[in-house]
Amino acid sequence: MLQNEIKELAKQIHPETIANRRHLHTNPELSFEEFNTASFIKNKLDELDIPWESMATTGVIGLIKGDLESDKVIALRADMDALPIQEVDGRSYGSSKPGVMHACGHDVHTSSLLGTAKILSSLKSKFAGTVKLIFQPGEEKLPGGASLLIKEGVLSNPAPDAVIGQHVLPLIDSGKIGFRSGKYMASADELYVRVIGKGGHGAQPQENIDPIVITAHIITALQQIVSRIGDPKTPSVLSFGKIIADGATNVIPNEVYLEGTFRTFDEAWRKEAHHRMKKMAEGMAESMGARCEFEVRKGYPFLVNEEKLTASVRSFAEDYLGKENIVDLDLWLAAEDFAYYSQQADACFYRLGTRNEARGITSAVHTTTFDIDEEALQLSTGLMAYISIKQLGN
Repeated sequence: MLQNEIKELAKQIHPETIANRRHLHTNPELSFEEFNTASFIKNKLDELDIPWESMATTGVIGLIKGDLESDKVIALRADMDALPIQEVDGRSYGSSKPGVMHACGHDVHTSSLLGTAKILSSLKSKFAGTVKLIFQPGEEKLPGGASLLIKEGVLSNPAPDAVIGQHVLPLIDSGKIGFRSGKYMASADELYVRVIGKGGHGAQPQENIDPIVITAHIITALQQIVSRIGDPKTPSVLSFGKIIADGATNVIPNEVYLEGTFRTFDEAWRKEAHHRMKKMAEGMAESMGARCEFEVRKGYPFLVNEEKLTASVRSFAEDYLGKENIVDLDLWLAAEDFAYYSQQADACFYRLGTRNEARGITSAVHTTTFDIDEEALQLSTGLMAYISIKQLGN
């Protein structure tokens, strides 16, 4: 039985998968700087006699062709980059680079895909079709490695019928998988705002144009774009996480600087909101005697899991794990550049449970204490191999 054979192979390579994950975790590299990571992947693919090519400088694309004849192609994606976060001390496999850490599980994704590649390579005589391996750089930083790979032709020669990705989720227990069909993750745009007034002594506000008070009005007013103009049936978020007003208790500064994010699930509304935010902020500043520079840096689109593909992948996961280990996911206002693939091809992005409360492994991604239950690596490699072969029609 195919799933039993794959489960046994995943068990056999589990120690190697853990070792690969720990090597990557110890040696993290920031977005678009994954040169050593790419070399590590190339060496592993060479050991498996899997042909590969470089794309987008640090991206690595491999191909595994089944021995049986078929024109079907699926792509499997793993991101490789780390985050500018300082990891907590005390881990034997902790980051060796100060201020850089695999805090989002990309070491898990890469080591898992290498494990899946090893399983598929050993089963080539039993399946038809082609599996394209996408080891992708720069998921954590605009413009997103996925967009660069697509521009360089990663979705052609051969063109995949489906693109599948998995991502850790510490909200789900290890041994479980999460799915959502249709819209899943939001678009994400970066906002950079400067409110320019006229500074001076805090005791003489009549002589100044106070950018702090004006900024406070702008921040409050902008929320009405989400709460009073946007359709409440379309989730949207507008948040400012950085405000710099370099004055003092008795000094009104010349300007205030802001950084924020806008996220939603509708492209037409996204474009309209950009226009409204800029117009409102600039108009309010002008009405109070100040000036506002409002820049929107358009980020990732929203992520859509194609319904038929997701139903198919979910059914294979149920076969492999049992229905009791499949979790339904809610809409999530976080963003992922896998969304670029989902806008170009049928795509399915599912979540790998990595939580283990008994072992204290509960930290969220993008935190200094993030870690995973490494038992999940046996599931992550085997399940993706099983999904691949079944999705190819074998």
